[in-house]
Amino acid sequence: MTAKRVLISIDERLLARVDQARSRQGMTRSAYLAQLAERDLQAAVGPGKNPTVRAAITALDALLGDAQP
Repeated sequence: MTAKRVLISIDERLLARVDQARSRQGMTRSAYLAQLAERDLQAAVGPGKNPTVRAAITALDALLGDAQP
């Protein structure tokens, strides 16, 4: 997978905390932030995470079609 360079803005106090944590783990800043993002995305919860709820949402979408509120 090709890595992409991104520019982000972070409060300097938060960045200092990030740098302390990544240093303790012997990681680069980029690797640490990528690991945090991956972990957060894997842990994401919501109605679509449950297969039963996902199926119900799909069924509702099929029933409602392109209905606009």
